[in-house]
Amino acid sequence: MNIVYSALVVVHFVGLASLLGGFLVQMSAAQRGINPAMFHGILTQLVTGLALGGMRSAQIGTEEAANPSKLAVKLGIAFVVAVIVVIGRRLDADRQQPYWAAAGGLTLVNVVVAVFWV
Repeated sequence: MNIVYSALVVVHFVGLASLLGGFLVQMSAAQRGINPAMFHGILTQLVTGLALGGMRSAQIGTEEAANPSKLAVKLGIAFVVAVIVVIGRRLDADRQQPYWAAAGGLTLVNVVVAVFWV
């Protein structure tokens, strides 16, 4: 099961790269908005994050016990980002910038929570 857990971590990082990369690519654009990379990245993050949290809670593939509070905060932030991305995608391109900024900012907050919450 360690291989499955490690593979999920890799796919989780790919989702993060897609989400954050999609955000960063838009920084130099004249009209910033939600792009497909951000949409697919957050979906990947949610699915793999749920699987990793479940495996860690059951201590499958890892020796470390799960921190339920940390998992709940990270899932909550990811869910909010997903809602922002889905709503932002449905708007006209000229009205997406606040959603783009919120999704990128909350993604960075989620990374900080993942790294610094021990």
